[in-house]
Amino acid sequence: MNDIIITAQEWITTLLIWFDESLLSYQTLAQLGIILLLWVFSLGLTRLFGFLFPHGLDRFDLYQRLKPQLTPLYDLILWALLLLTVQAVADQQDVPSYALNIATSLIFAWIVIRLATSLIESREIARLIRSLAWGLAALNIVGWLAPLINILEGITFSLGQGEVSIYDVLTGILTMVVLVWLALFVTSFLENWLRRVPAVNPSARVLLSKVARIVLIASAFLFAVSSVGIDLTVFAVFGGAIGVGLGFGLQKVVSNFISGVILLMDRSIKPGDVVEISGTYGRINKLAGRYTSVISRDGREHLIPNEDMVTQTVVNWTFSHRMVRRHLPVGVSYKSDLDLAMELMIEAADEIPRILDDPAPRVLIKGFGDSTIDLELRMWIRDAKNGVSNVASEVYYKIWHKFHDKGVEFPYPQRDIHIMTGSQSDIT
Repeated sequence: MNDIIITAQEWITTLLIWFDESLLSYQTLAQLGIILLLWVFSLGLTRLFGFLFPHGLDRFDLYQRLKPQLTPLYDLILWALLLLTVQAVADQQDVPSYALNIATSLIFAWIVIRLATSLIESREIARLIRSLAWGLAALNIVGWLAPLINILEGITFSLGQGEVSIYDVLTGILTMVVLVWLALFVTSFLENWLRRVPAVNPSARVLLSKVARIVLIASAFLFAVSSVGIDLTVFAVFGGAIGVGLGFGLQKVVSNFISGVILLMDRSIKPGDVVEISGTYGRINKLAGRYTSVISRDGREHLIPNEDMVTQTVVNWTFSHRMVRRHLPVGVSYKSDLDLAMELMIEAADEIPRILDDPAPRVLIKGFGDSTIDLELRMWIRDAKNGVSNVASEVYYKIWHKFHDKGVEFPYPQRDIHIMTGSQSDIT
């Protein structure tokens, strides 16, 4: 521990000497002032160009594709070019330009890193990688990277039967971050490729993407741990503890995950299916590791645990085919023309575009009630994802108007009341 403290003190002393000799001299301060003025000038000149030429090179297709990546770098590129010009003049006049060289190198490093990280979709991950990469580049440019690595390699601690330094840990973390990002990028590319393969059904597509994601991320973690020099056998006890925790505290989580894998393998439900479970009716939007996303007709997204999708009764309206039959009960009066009523009900169904002609709509007599003749209209639709209640409402609306136009009566409840009269003695 004392060696570490002595090394840190020596490094801090060296750093203070470097500041005193390199940054606090009059020549360096003058160069820093020039750098600051050129930065302000480049910002103003970039804003002026944007005002005078608002459309710029938008007429070129290649520029339009690269515009989101190039626009934030205009002032930096102009700033770097101005610094190169001043640096060239200083070299010709044999004027020291140490600060100018460092500033130019830092700006060009930032430009390259910014362009490289623009391919990353997540802004947070891109910002993190950008900051780490530029920090390492800055340390290397000013000559501090090698001493810092030596200090970090000197700080070690025991792990299992070996020793690991802070430098090894940081290198492992950075390696894991890069490999995990690469695994996610490959998984996203695989998902996009599977979407374009018509032979792969949606369930198999989701299953393959999830398996690939798990395998790649696990491989990235194990490779990063191995690169640090840690023996993987040290995780045996940790793995046993996780197993016990899964057995007691995470039963539902594991059950939902396994249920999700079962749903993907047996293909009982898949993205795009129209299902009904526990009063929830909607279209399956996503099969996640813990839940199934079902979007109802009112736009609400229900996150149903996968265990419920396996253990409870699920009505899949589009499991084997997309055709769905609707049953619409209609009652008519005993005084009405029964043949006319049945004909009008079929006409009403034929006027709705969503109702199929084959199989054709038909009307059945279900029974004779107290006040009505119970009829039932049966019709088929193919687009249950667009709703089944709305098409029933449209048919009922047309039946209402057709019955009124043709004089078909809707019955009212009828009761026969018999009033019996008698003497007061008979009543008592």
